Amino acid sequence: MTIPAKGHFCWLGARLPWAYVFAVLSAAENSELQEITLHHTDPLEAGPGLRALEVCPRVRLVHIDPIACLTEAGQALGIGDRLAAIYRAVTAPASRADVLRAAILYLRGGVYLDLDTVTTASLLPLLETPQFVGCELLVWPLFARTSRSPALWCRTLSLDVLRKLMRRLPGGWRMFRRLERFCYVSVNNAVMGAEAKSPLCAQYLRAMAALPPERWSEPYALGPDLLQEVVGRFPESELAVAQPHVFYPLPPQISEHWFRIGRRVQLEAVLLPETRVVHWYASVRTASGVAAIDPGYVREHRHRQLYSALVCSSIRNLPAAA
Repeated sequence: MTIPAKGHFCWLGARLPWAYVFAVLSAAENSELQEITLHHTDPLEAGPGLRALEVCPRVRLVHIDPIACLTEAGQALGIGDRLAAIYRAVTAPASRADVLRAAILYLRGGVYLDLDTVTTASLLPLLETPQFVGCELLVWPLFARTSRSPALWCRTLSLDVLRKLMRRLPGGWRMFRRLERFCYVSVNNAVMGAEAKSPLCAQYLRAMAALPPERWSEPYALGPDLLQEVVGRFPESELAVAQPHVFYPLPPQISEHWFRIGRRVQLEAVLLPETRVVHWYASVRTASGVAAIDPGYVREHRHRQLYSALVCSSIRNLPAAA
């Protein structure tokens, strides 16, 4: 085993919704990692969700100073306070989390998971390599968004139209499975693993520091787009890249089907044998649904909603909502 058996989550803000509590609890129950740490930049609001984390044996809650963490990483890499400057300059929580997660992984080592995930299986087999990332299925990766090729744009726009249709249709995720082979494969930074001071995290953080300030606030610039560029520098022998169904069984937009209410759902049809983590893509479209989620909600909807079925199957003893 090369990567430390430690899991890391990161939260910016005081109020931690139940959906993100479930992310931590599912990792503690199913990942088989020895320790799960939730690094939070603000004091967390008291409530039943926080209590559920406090009493979970393998979960640690750590109030982190992001500027101190980024300064420590920057000094170790010889890039001064550049990372801290980026964190101060960007205002979007997602962009700040992109920088902070990479620094935590670089300094501590282990497995980083976004909070819009549910861990369904052991992560120990992934630790037998010095570093790993996962890839997802995209319709608009960076090279397609910036391409001037009419043929590529025609192909991509056709895929986009079909994806929009299948996002709306009941059971559209099943139909999209037939189109997956036509999608583009690109890395995502929602689930990553590495040794402390790993070459991957070092190069990723240095690439962030080298990025022009005018690009810092662009969507995905500090996250998947930049990570994809960095990953391309590594040979297969030095970096393991997990296939899409390992962490991203339903891709962006199609992932909204996790929250659709139907007559009856079959979770086993969505999860593949190789799936270890479900990243369900928190977004503007899913925000209202996330706000309604608590233990009572997932118990009530576990037979009619994929997300609720997923949580109930991944956390055997759901905590009380109050």
